Amino acid sequence: MPAMGVFRSVVLFVLAAIAEIGGAWLIWQGVREHRGLLWMGAGVIALGLYGFVATLQPDPHFGRILAAYGGVFVAGSLVWGVVMDGFRPDRWDITGAVICLIGVAVIMYMPRPA
Repeated sequence: MPAMGVFRSVVLFVLAAIAEIGGAWLIWQGVREHRGLLWMGAGVIALGLYGFVATLQPDPHFGRILAAYGGVFVAGSLVWGVVMDGFRPDRWDITGAVICLIGVAVIMYMPRPA
């Protein structure tokens, strides 16, 4: 994949993570923190946007994209927790997230025969 293709793919993964993790967080806030239906509705919309953003990835294989996205989701969830909830990951959380991101790179960006 050319450098611009990798850049586009990474940006799409980040946007997908913001939409999915943000959507789940909004629903969590609506239900667990009693913030109400508006928060939950915004979460549902964000989760729908996540599904759309995932389809914009340049790779044509659904399974590959979703498998790789799983690693982005893991790392992004930890970052979201730090920024939005004051969560402090320990060294094992960080190690696990790095392993997941290495998996993303292997699944999505390693050379393959045409």
